[in-house]
Amino acid sequence: MKTKILALLFALVILATPSLGKITGYLSSNFVKSQEQGEFPKGTFTNPLFGLIFSGDISPNINYEAEFRITDITQVEIDQAWIGLGTSEAFQLKLGLYLVPFGRYNQINRPHQTSLINPPLHVEFCYPHRWRDIGILVEGRFSGFFYSGYIGNGLREGQDLRDGQQFEDNNKDKGKGGRFGLSLGQGVEVAYSIYNGKYDDENSRNLILHGVDLTWMTQDWKVFAEYTKDIISNPDGFEQGDAEGYFVELSLNFGNFIPLASYQKLKYTDPYHGPGFIGDQEAGGGISIDRSRWALGLIYIPVQNVFFSLEYDFNREEGDTKKDDLWAVRVALSF
Repeated sequence: MKTKILALLFALVILATPSLGKITGYLSSNFVKSQEQGEFPKGTFTNPLFGLIFSGDISPNINYEAEFRITDITQVEIDQAWIGLGTSEAFQLKLGLYLVPFGRYNQINRPHQTSLINPPLHVEFCYPHRWRDIGILVEGRFSGFFYSGYIGNGLREGQDLRDGQQFEDNNKDKGKGGRFGLSLGQGVEVAYSIYNGKYDDENSRNLILHGVDLTWMTQDWKVFAEYTKDIISNPDGFEQGDAEGYFVELSLNFGNFIPLASYQKLKYTDPYHGPGFIGDQEAGGGISIDRSRWALGLIYIPVQNVFFSLEYDFNREEGDTKKDDLWAVRVALSF
């Protein structure tokens, strides 16, 4: 019943919005196959995705954006739903649900925007996938400088950092952060991100995230890199947790074909969380990940806004001989 109600509301919004603004969207589907010791040894079609973005101007000083996704066949998710005040490029205030401006990847990870099919290791483990928050966001750009600052409900505590997504605050503290950067010309952009907030129900322990991202783009090639460092405060008797990861991606433009290569690294240790964690009732079994990945891929664009992607991931775990390399194929389009 809940799904039917959401679908009905979704349809009503689709019908009503053309009179107010514009609609853009995207859809995609994947096929993945791992080695025998991996998660998908038999190969499977997976991750069907359909998204719509509604945006427009209510008045010269008020605009809006709403983004909906249908995932896992029956699940409707809201990725963004905010009202913006102010139309100046130097300053805009957004109220509502927004994509958290931590790093660059979290804001441009729709299937038609990313070169990689599988998210980089640091994106997969260092914060929730498609990280969103509800609150207040200010952002702007002037004279080569750009900034974002926000305050919202923040992240919660879970078995690991991927479980931190929430939409109702679990404590009295608010999550705070921002991203600040420079456009240096010649297609170069560099930025620093910060997040700080209490994440446990008792409002006593901090979670701090630092990030740096770099984009260097020309007509023929693009370099994209991100680094994330997480500091996880744990109760007395447990050492603090630490997650650190990065990725570097190089892609080349040969017209309809874009070959790419990426190296990714993650080290994540936490003695308090992990499998079996149940808040203050029971500590988890701990987390110890030391993983790297080489990803090689090719994107074919037969016509504008249609993308066929092929990727092979060489996955390696320190001290583990498990063979779990992965093939992935994706078809995506935007409109």
